[in-house]
Amino acid sequence: MPRQTDRIAGVPKSRLQDLATREAKRFARARPETRAALELGAGAFLDSVPMHWMKDWPMPFPLLVREAKGARLTDIDGFGIDDFCLGDTGSMFGHSPKPVAKAIRKQARIGLTYMLPTEAALEAGALLTKRFGDFRWQIATTATDANRFALRVARAVTGRPKVLVFNGCYHGTVDDTMVALKDGKTIPRPGLVGQVADLTRTAVAAEFNDLASVEEALRSGEVAAILTEPVMTNSCMVLPEPGFHDGLRELATRYGALLIIDETHTISSGLGGYTRVHGLSPDIFVVGKCVAGGMPTAVWGLSPKLAEAFASYDAARAPGHSGMGTTLSANPMQFACLTATLSEVMTREAYARMEKGAARLEKGLAAVIAKHKAPWHVVRVGARVEFICAPGPLKNGSEAAQAHQPEVEAAIHTALLNRGCLIAPFHNMMLVSPATKKRQIDRLIAAFDEILTELFA
Repeated sequence: MPRQTDRIAGVPKSRLQDLATREAKRFARARPETRAALELGAGAFLDSVPMHWMKDWPMPFPLLVREAKGARLTDIDGFGIDDFCLGDTGSMFGHSPKPVAKAIRKQARIGLTYMLPTEAALEAGALLTKRFGDFRWQIATTATDANRFALRVARAVTGRPKVLVFNGCYHGTVDDTMVALKDGKTIPRPGLVGQVADLTRTAVAAEFNDLASVEEALRSGEVAAILTEPVMTNSCMVLPEPGFHDGLRELATRYGALLIIDETHTISSGLGGYTRVHGLSPDIFVVGKCVAGGMPTAVWGLSPKLAEAFASYDAARAPGHSGMGTTLSANPMQFACLTATLSEVMTREAYARMEKGAARLEKGLAAVIAKHKAPWHVVRVGARVEFICAPGPLKNGSEAAQAHQPEVEAAIHTALLNRGCLIAPFHNMMLVSPATKKRQIDRLIAAFDEILTELFA
């Protein structure tokens, strides 16, 4: 038997390396057209990819997608792939939902951008309120921008400089959130490109599920807002402990800070997001990615009370650029897709199908882990499922970072892809869409079982 030091996440290192090497070769050998196309055309891009995150996929070179429909991709070598990544939530309701595709065709005939609203914009505002609650809405292109703008409003209204975020959090590429905890102190995250400003002057980090650390940070009187996801994602997923969100709301109110809930990933939780499903009461609500069916769109909304406070601030400020907004945000194509998604795609029936499928996936993956006695666990929030290569449940970002096993995950991701199943590259996230079939879920479970059989035999 291998010694524990010869293992990663319970897997013998030699066996893991054998799997990784074999699966990488299998992927490359099976895709001659993809390889040839990349060699011919990828050199025009920085580091050979049009967006640098595309290098984070664990396979030897990226897939080139020919088409995507429902919950399935086809690459240029002709391989059909069950898609559980779904654009990392951007296509959570499936690729090109019919109502959204129809709306795009119709809007394309009458103009793409005007920098003026349409009747569909008015309809979208009413639908946003119906779906997510009573907020005063603004439209952005990405959730990163929406979070940036929300923080400007929070600082304007409170007159305070800092945002409180949670260690290991993800809110897009907002500078203010790029901090971490080290030995109990806030530091800039390592590895940031071109970072020159001291991020600790405008941000403070606390641990998720640790209300005492939140209160300690709030006591300074410098915190304008708490910015949090309801569930920590884009890491090894961490669920909130009972009472945590009620505690955040109470502490924010007591210390005069605003509470911003970023639902960009947790929109998977159910109709209206985690906020509606669990009755949270944020001052600012943010959601992006799939809210317009895959069209680049995000929304952020202020509670009526906060909207009044901001209106007073805005009326008194000096004239000039607000530092918020981008030219193509709130374009008519976004509103066409928003109205189609909110009225016909993001429905109670769709979520019911998604959660039923996700529960099937969760149960199947957990059974495989138990069968092989792997020291791993499975976690789910609505339609979002993750297997984590460590015991659980996890409590905070520090535990999530320790649970992350890049070598194990990369080998499994490529092995799953070679068996026709695509999951998210950044972690072990899987989404079940309304278009995902039982047979696709069962194929993923069977592929996972086949891989673990080898790793833990």
